[in-house]
Amino acid sequence: MSQQITDILTLTRAEVGKLEFTPEMFDLETFCHQLVEEMQSTRNRKLIFDSNGQTKRSFMDKKLLRSLLTNLLSNAIKYSPDEAPIYISLNCDDTLATFQIRDQGIGIPPEDQPRIYEIFYRGQNVGDITGTGLGLAVVKTCVDLHQGKITIDSKPGQGTIVTVTIPYRGDTFNQSG
Repeated sequence: MSQQITDILTLTRAEVGKLEFTPEMFDLETFCHQLVEEMQSTRNRKLIFDSNGQTKRSFMDKKLLRSLLTNLLSNAIKYSPDEAPIYISLNCDDTLATFQIRDQGIGIPPEDQPRIYEIFYRGQNVGDITGTGLGLAVVKTCVDLHQGKITIDSKPGQGTIVTVTIPYRGDTFNQSG
């Protein structure tokens, strides 16, 4: 319920131009580890995290990044079989952080894919799985505020891969400590 209220507030603030974007410098890999541990313990699901490339200190909005990743992981958990692990990876290069969430869930039908970022829109194949249709709208808003990109590769019955790429706007962790 608290996530739903947060999502509604995020979208409402964004719509009226009042959503604050307050980036700060932080260790991106540590942030991801903590988020995965937190979600794994509260959702009782196996989340597998890996990090590749030179980890960076990032200059991003932690609150928005948390909302973005939490919504993506929640969707992956919600629409996947209980025994199927969810994979999250962080890949870093010189200028970009790329997050990828991969599941083995129900997937998104091709006819639904053009509308998945619309508020309250849900795929036709969700059946009795509860949801509000806010999550991907929030994710898209958070990605846009970071001037990033999002792509979704999904096939019904085979799962979904969501890739989010966000510029660092910060110094390398190893050089600046």
